[in-house]
Formats: sequence, C-alpha cells, structure tokens
Amino acid sequence: MSATRFSESVTGGIRNGVLVVTIDNPPVNAISAHVRQGLVKALDHAAALAMVVGVVITGAGRTFVGGADIKEFGKLPVEPALPEVIERIESNSKPVVAAINGAALGGGCEIALACHGRISGDKASFGMPEVKLGIVPGAGGTQRLPRLIGTIAAIDLIGSGRAVKATEALSLGLVDGLAKDHLDAALSLVHDLAGEPLRRTGMLEVPAVEPVAVEAAARKVLSKARGQAAPAEAVRLVKAAAKVDLKQGLADERATFLRLRDSEEAAALRHVFFAERQAGKVDKLEGIAPRKIETVGIVGTGLMGAGIAVAALTAGYRVVGIEQTEAAAANGHARIAGILDKSVQSGRLAATLRDECLAQLVVTANAGELAAADLVIEAVFDDLTVKTELFQRLDRIVRPDAILATNTSYLNPDEIAAATAHPERVVGLHFFSPANIMRLVEVVDCKATAPDVLATALAFARKLGKLPVVCGVTEGFIGNRIFSAYRREAEFMVEDGAAPHEIDAALEAYGFPMGIFTVYDMAGLEIAWARRKRQATTRDAKARYVEIADRLCEAGRFGRKTGRGWYDYSSGERAVDPEVTALIEAARAAKNIVSRDFTSDEIVARLLQAMADEGAALLAEGIAARSSDIDLVMINGYGFPAHKGGPVFAAETHKEATS
Repeated sequence: MSATRFSESVTGGIRNGVLVVTIDNPPVNAISAHVRQGLVKALDHAAALAMVVGVVITGAGRTFVGGADIKEFGKLPVEPALPEVIERIESNSKPVVAAINGAALGGGCEIALACHGRISGDKASFGMPEVKLGIVPGAGGTQRLPRLIGTIAAIDLIGSGRAVKATEALSLGLVDGLAKDHLDAALSLVHDLAGEPLRRTGMLEVPAVEPVAVEAAARKVLSKARGQAAPAEAVRLVKAAAKVDLKQGLADERATFLRLRDSEEAAALRHVFFAERQAGKVDKLEGIAPRKIETVGIVGTGLMGAGIAVAALTAGYRVVGIEQTEAAAANGHARIAGILDKSVQSGRLAATLRDECLAQLVVTANAGELAAADLVIEAVFDDLTVKTELFQRLDRIVRPDAILATNTSYLNPDEIAAATAHPERVVGLHFFSPANIMRLVEVVDCKATAPDVLATALAFARKLGKLPVVCGVTEGFIGNRIFSAYRREAEFMVEDGAAPHEIDAALEAYGFPMGIFTVYDMAGLEIAWARRKRQATTRDAKARYVEIADRLCEAGRFGRKTGRGWYDYSSGERAVDPEVTALIEAARAAKNIVSRDFTSDEIVARLLQAMADEGAALLAEGIAARSSDIDLVMINGYGFPAHKGGPVFAAETHKEATS
C-alpha cells in the first residue's frame, strides 16, 4: 500500500479498499494542529475516492492518541479545533473505525468515541484524565461516553479520570471487539459496516437507569474530590447527557471546558503536571547510563521493608529479604505475601502475577544471600549506630559493584556512607509508607554518591512506578523538613489561641484529606517526641518551643493507638477532649500568652507561608533543585491538595492575588 502524506504527522494508504490513516506524532501521538489538519484532509481524500469504502484510524508506535499537545497550552488556537474534527468523523458518510493500538487518552478517547466502530488491541487502554488537570473533556467526551456505556460507568471514568484496560473497555461496551491483530479486525469491520446505516455515537439514546444509582455513582466520585470543581462539573455534564440533545450538551461542555481551563485550579494542576515531567532530571547525569538491576536485597521486612519488597516484585525484580532470625524471616515472607493477596482481592493484581512475584521472593536470616544482589536497600530501625554497623557488614557480603541504599527518614546518610569501604556506592532512597502504594521516593544524592549510582537509583524508582525527587543531604530531607516547619507553625497557633480541631477543620476545608493534628494522632506522637528529646541538647535556647506535644506524650497520649492523643478516640470516633483543652490553656498561662481567635483563612495562610519559607531555605541551600520539586514532595508524601499546586505555588499565587 503506497502512502499519502496528509500532514507532517498523518499518512494514509489504501488497503483492501479501506484508507488506513496512521497518526505518527511521537512520543505520544498528541493531537497537535498538524494531526487535526491531517485527519480532516484524510477524510476528504476518502470521500473523494469511489474505490474507498471506509476509513481506519490508528496510531504509530505504542500509543493510539495520548491527548492534547501540551506545547499548545496557553497559545492561540489553530484551526481546526478538535470538536470540529470529531464532528467530521462522526458525520462521515463512509464508515470510520478506530484500530486502537495503545493508549487512547483524553482527546484520543474522544476521537475513538466519534468513530462508527472501535477495535482494541490487547495493549490498548482508555481514559479521560482531564479532571486531573482541573478541566473536563472538551470535545464531546461527557456527552458521547454515557450514550455508549451508560451514565453510571461514564460518571466513574470521567469523574475520577481513571484509565481502563482493553478487557474492561470491552465489558463496558466502550469497544466493539478485542483482537490480537487489531488492524486486520478493523478492516473487516469497515467492510461489515459499508452500505449499512452507521451507528453514530452522538445520536444514540443514553440507556435508562435508576436515578438513585446515578446519585450513588455521583456521590462516590464527589466524596474524593475534596472541593475540586472539575469532578463536580464532569458529573453534572454526564448526567445532563440523558436530558438534552447532543448539540446542547456539546455547547454546555465546551463552555465549561473553556471556563475551567482558565481557572486557578487548572493552573495549579498544570503546574503539577509539568513539575512531574521535570522531577528527577539532574543536569550532571546527562549521558550517564544507569547500572543493570535484576536482584534487589531488602534488609528488614517490617511494614516499610515489606512494602518496598512488594513494589520491587510487582515491577519484575527478584527480591531477597533479610531478617535477624528464621522466625522473623517467616513472618516477613507472610507479611509480603499478605500484601500481595490483598492486591489480588482488591483487583489491582492478577492472581497469576501474585504467584510469579512469590516465585521471585526469598526471605531468610542468611545475609550471605545478598551476594547476588545488585541493589540492597536497608529498612531497619532509624538509628545511626544500627544502620552504620549494618552497612559495614554489607561491605563484606555484597559485590563491589552492588549499590547500597538507606531508607532513613532523618539520619545523615553521609555519615552512614563515610563508615563504609565504598561511600561512592551509597545513595538514599526514602520511601513513604505504605511503600507499595505511595508514589513518592526522595532520592538522596549524598556527598560521595557516584553519578551512575544516582542514575541507577532514579531508574529503579521509575521502574517501580514511583515519582522520584532528587534532594541533597539535610535532616529530614525535603519533606520532613517542611513538615516540621508546618507542624511548628500549627503548634504556635495552638499556643496563641487556635484549637487543634479549628486548625484541622481549616486544612480539611482547604483540601487536605486530614488535618495535621489528626495526622499526628494516626502516625503516633511518640515518634516525633523521641526525636525532640534527641535534639534537646542542641536546640537553640532562644528559639520559640511549644511543649504541649511533650506534655501529651508524658501523659501517655500517643494518638489513636492508645485511644488518646490530640483528640479522644474512646468512643471509636475522633472527639475534642476537654483534658487537652485544659492542658493547652495551662501552657498558655505559664507563658502569659493572651489567647486570640484565628479565622480559617488566617490559619491556612500562615501554614502555607511557613511551608513556603522553609522551601525557600531548601532552595537557597541547594537541597532542592527546583521549587516544583518541593510542591511534588508535599503533594505526594504529605497530602497537600494537588489542585492547589503545592505550598510554594500556592503561596506565590496568594501573594500575587493580594499584592
């Protein structure tokens, strides 16, 4: 089949009477202006040739169409707009079938919906992730998807922004068939449709469904939205599809899309999107190849170590877990297997994959098994002596080219590295618990870390599906240092007159999943208490210090685990405790502090500024490479609402708005 070029990224060739149109716009076949122009020209070409019975649209490489071209964000629109292209596809007189070879996301999924038939390859996936950028689909997604798969499924997919694999897409009715040779099957479908009345998605009736079921689906999506506008608008538009005609629904959708696109929420989420593309990029690693990692050793298989093991196993690595005794090793193996079993029960992992993971797992008390490891991660008690002695033992066991990684949260990894025979092979990999779920990994570039060791740590984190953020050595790294500043400011406000529940309520209204004092009760107050006691001798005597948390710990109030912390949990629910109120009032009186009231806005503004100020210090010290890295750490590790863009972005936005 000879190729005709319709634009720089769209070509076509006639095969068995069908014009096969291929989008080739690497890396993700984004819907650039030349893609849109090429598709229109291809449709015109097919219409002009009597010998052509229909059209197949497919993508080159591993992606069908990956959505909008981010290079066009913020620029003047170039004709034709995507809604016009999609209308041309749907109204085409000859059948148009999508042969979906890979990911069909955002506008790519909308293109597929406009086609008269859809054949999926086994590697395909489908999704409309627009709500994750603070917008809604803008080219018919909210109106066509419910007509094809029903209101409830459409609310789920569009309102959550989640993607579905080919098998789920088939069961939903999103595609007409699943084939190993998706292109050949698409060609056959074109011939089946030729000469028959075409099934135009926009002309279908939305399947009837009980209103109570629709409202339940909507509540499920909105319960996770935490005040974001886009999910609520997406749900509204999907529900409207059953009540209005296509033209009216499309007009409402487009107006909503344009309004949200210019919102602060969308600006914040675009900031996060671009920040993730920058994360882990280190200038000095240009041209540095990572080492090959096949076997990962993990010393310590408690909650953290087991989570890291699961992340490594599901990414395809062989894992050797090490414990102090065979009994502890058996418990560690059971803990890892239990996490894998829960993943199977929840549907996140296939049973066959769990079995493959377990076949790749060894947990033993014989540290000599680590001789086969390419990378060893310690996940033992956060004590400098314990970790240093462990690394010195590992020096005598592992190969000279093996990498050693510490998972410490607060200790100085440079001191650990300095005690080893090869400090250049030591790097920090600070995972967040539960490590098999949490995306964030702080990759700590130690003073002696070799460039290829750092490159390997980054590549490893990415293969685990994590978001790696590089940082320098400082106590608490990026996240815990900012969290400490955030906690200090919250405690200052408590001492000055704000109740813990008022601070938590303000944070939750802002978009945090839970307030800071609720978080402390969940994590356990004794962890930070032990750290404060270690630092007591070096603390600046002139610096303000709030002793209320110490008094709580001295009273045995360690949080949820003891039934009492900043709150009382004796009823099973979180409740304000008069004893804590009295303790706070006594602490104020001891310092002659006159209590005052705080508004929610003031609480949030002060906490944002405290985080932003600490972020500025991290940048000035060279600990963080860019302010957007700080935002990512706080969003992905500490619950900062993504739709606010992170603490640095939010503080700068607030400053601009008030100046």
